[in-house]
Amino acid sequence: MTPNEMAAIDAAASVPVETLIERAGAAVARAALQMLGGAYGRRVVVIAGPGNNGRDGVVAARLLRSRGCRVTVVDAAADATVPQCDLLIDAAYGTGFRGSYRSPAPAGVPVLAVDIPSGVDGLTGVASGRPAVAERTVTFAALKPGLLYADGAATVGTTMVADIGLDVSGARAHVVEDGDLGLLLRPRPVDAHKWKAAVWVVGGTPDMAGAPVLATAGAFAAGAGYVRLSSPGAGALRAAPLEAVGAPLPMIGWERTVLADSERVSALVVGPGLGRNDAVRDSVCSLATSSSLPMVIDGDALWAIAGLRGRMSDAGRVLTPHDGEYTQLTGHPPGVDRIDAARRLAAERGSVVLLKGPTTTVASPTGEVRIVVAGDTRLATAGTGDVLSGVIGALLASGLDAFDAAAVGAQAHALAARRCPTVGTTASMLPPMVSAVLSDALAAKAARPRRVEWQ
Repeated sequence: MTPNEMAAIDAAASVPVETLIERAGAAVARAALQMLGGAYGRRVVVIAGPGNNGRDGVVAARLLRSRGCRVTVVDAAADATVPQCDLLIDAAYGTGFRGSYRSPAPAGVPVLAVDIPSGVDGLTGVASGRPAVAERTVTFAALKPGLLYADGAATVGTTMVADIGLDVSGARAHVVEDGDLGLLLRPRPVDAHKWKAAVWVVGGTPDMAGAPVLATAGAFAAGAGYVRLSSPGAGALRAAPLEAVGAPLPMIGWERTVLADSERVSALVVGPGLGRNDAVRDSVCSLATSSSLPMVIDGDALWAIAGLRGRMSDAGRVLTPHDGEYTQLTGHPPGVDRIDAARRLAAERGSVVLLKGPTTTVASPTGEVRIVVAGDTRLATAGTGDVLSGVIGALLASGLDAFDAAAVGAQAHALAARRCPTVGTTASMLPPMVSAVLSDALAAKAARPRRVEWQ
């Protein structure tokens, strides 16, 4: 929930605010005791601000004293020196803070942040000043975007969400967790054959053959039974997987061949390494607006559709821009509110948007959002996005809708990277790891005991 959404929920709560503050302070105290490994004689400093965040900290201080901690409460506005201690509780300012804040936390002292590290914007995650880097953050009722993006992701440490009795069932943004893969994935049916999950990858040029080959490998890794690989105007692509079926396409007007010959495939992946010229733009725009198949539009195909306005098709389109491609599509960068940026583009294009970044944001045209936080810098290398487009294409072909396919694909892609070397990961290492991640998720799903009812 955004800070504004959370404020509205607070205001509408049937529970008195004093009760909510007591519950929040108790959650902070429990987290503090876990971090301290005990209570008696431990030195704790609470930096308390003037708002409810500070009041949460004061409640935590009272409860910690009752357990035998030696607690000092410091006024956040007093610019006082913080004494040495075993734990500092940052309750200075919460998610609604505007301004700059420099934490007085002594070096080497572990920090527990209340709701969000003070000085980090609760909506965008952008820091102003010098927030403390927390070892743990206790937030209330729901995650806030600022905990997941930009500087926030680097300063919150381990995040705990404490239930204090607020109704957040109306949340329209959710974090994708590992267990969601098993919930959303579809096992192959018992009558499966290769055409039940067939993908057609269109991309590449004679000088840029690697991108569609990586997309093809990604599609096979995510369960495609058949992948047709075409590079307009080029013959067979070097290094293509042996299992891929090459299909020649003309340089000009190739979309007509795809439209006429795609009745046996279930999804299209268009754009990796496709190149940029007028012929590419015309063919991609025609295909994006005419095909009845689900489609991943990636790489150069995003450049091609930049001039299109409005919705493209109701068949299910997944756009996968990084920041530069987002700028091409909209005429401006996504900005610091990435949830809003993805939502606006998804609504404008009538498509699912997967906005790439350290935190990946997947938005549907109706405003639902899924956030993938599992990725890391191992994905910051050439070609990993091409693998992702193939993975999503295979998931579309398996029958997942565009929103589910994009979220599952991004999560599996991120978890696959975590199984690769910390240094030296290349895109070609990802497909086997994607296969392993998805296989493990389905195995865990199949291992769940079935409930049998006797009558």
